[in-house]
Amino acid sequence: MTSRKSKGQPYEPGTVPAPGMLLDWRDARHFDARQDRPCTLCLRPTPMRSHAGEAVHKVCAESWLAANPVEARPSRFANDLQAKRRSDTGHA
Repeated sequence: MTSRKSKGQPYEPGTVPAPGMLLDWRDARHFDARQDRPCTLCLRPTPMRSHAGEAVHKVCAESWLAANPVEARPSRFANDLQAKRRSDTGHA
């Protein structure tokens, strides 16, 4: 049985980046081509979405993480889960 992740449904986040580091949001589900919504942090329109579907600019989420490092641990903003690549196995 194959697991399919539905577009628009929340999906599992990965790690929270250290303050000042960039979020890795490569998954296309972070972009909603159908509708811009107000960013929850700056209120300007954005097609970007967090893992939970919250409208937020990536740069606003990164700024929030840098300004709130203590609150960031159980964060609403996190990196995408990345499958291990063969080069990550430690073999040259």
